[in-house]
Amino acid sequence: MYIHNVKAITINVSEPVYREFKQYATEHDRTTSELIREAMEDFLDRKLKTGTTLIDLSPISLGKVLRSTTTRGDLLAEMHDDDRS
Repeated sequence: MYIHNVKAITINVSEPVYREFKQYATEHDRTTSELIREAMEDFLDRKLKTGTTLIDLSPISLGKVLRSTTTRGDLLAEMHDDDRS
């Protein structure tokens, strides 16, 4: 793999973390630096880049419904009348 505009850096990591990266790299015929670059790119994609929309997010369960909203009228009106602000 050829990488354009590479910036050499020095990082300090714990011996156990480095050992695990090195072992994984050896087992998968890759270099440790390649794995670290990939981890940094993954972090960048997941944590630092903006532009995530609701469509990009996976749904999660927050548990059972505590109170039915269908019998209480217009939910939007209820939210609008909320005095918590």
